[in-house]
Amino acid sequence: MIRVIIADDQAMVRTGFGMIIGAQPDMEVAGEAADGIEAVALARRIKPDVALLDIRMPKMDGLEALRLLAGPGVAEPVKVVVVTTFDLDEYVHTALRNGAAGFLLKDSGPALLIEAVRAAVSGDALISPSITVRLLEHLSPPAPVSDDGGLSPRELDVVRLAARGLTNAEIATELFISIGTVKTHLGSVQTKLGARNRVEIAAWAWERRLVA
Repeated sequence: MIRVIIADDQAMVRTGFGMIIGAQPDMEVAGEAADGIEAVALARRIKPDVALLDIRMPKMDGLEALRLLAGPGVAEPVKVVVVTTFDLDEYVHTALRNGAAGFLLKDSGPALLIEAVRAAVSGDALISPSITVRLLEHLSPPAPVSDDGGLSPRELDVVRLAARGLTNAEIATELFISIGTVKTHLGSVQTKLGARNRVEIAAWAWERRLVA
C-alpha cells in the first residue's frame, strides 16, 4: 500500500483528499496534520511514502515543513507533493528548490492528485500544467548557453520534453524510443546534474531557457 499523510489546516480539505486517496485500492491515508509543525513530526514518526502539504498553515507554513522534510541536506527525504490554492511564482520556485516531488493546485481534480502521488512514489514528479507554462517566463536570468551540464544531445532532448511536463510514455512516443530508454536517460541526467528528482531536472532546464 502507498501510505499518504495529508497536511492542511482545513478539515474539509483533509477529508476530501482522504476520500480520494482512500478510494484507491493501493493507497491509504496514514495520518493527518492541521499545521506545519504537526506535519513534520508526523512525517518523521511514521515515514509515509508521500506527504501532501498545503502552503498556508498555522505555526509553520508548508514551504518550511517541506524544507525540513525534503530540502538540501536532509538525510532521509520524504517525497512531498505541495497542494495549494496559491500558485505564486515565489511559492513554486521555493518548493522546487526545497525538493518538492510535485506542485498542484487544489482545483486540479482527483485524477491529477492521484497521478501526482503515483509519480512521487516512482521517483517522477508532476506539476500543474498552468504553473509549468508560467515558470518558463518568470525564472531568474538564464545561465550561459554553453552550460549543458555535460549532457548528450539525446539527453538534452529528453530533458526539454520532461521540462514541458511530458510523461515518460509521451517522451518515448515523441522521440521514437522505448520507455525504458527514457528512464535510462533520465537516470543518467540525474547523476550528471546531481538532481534528486525530475522536478530538479525540469528546474535546471527552465533556468537555462532550454525549453522554447
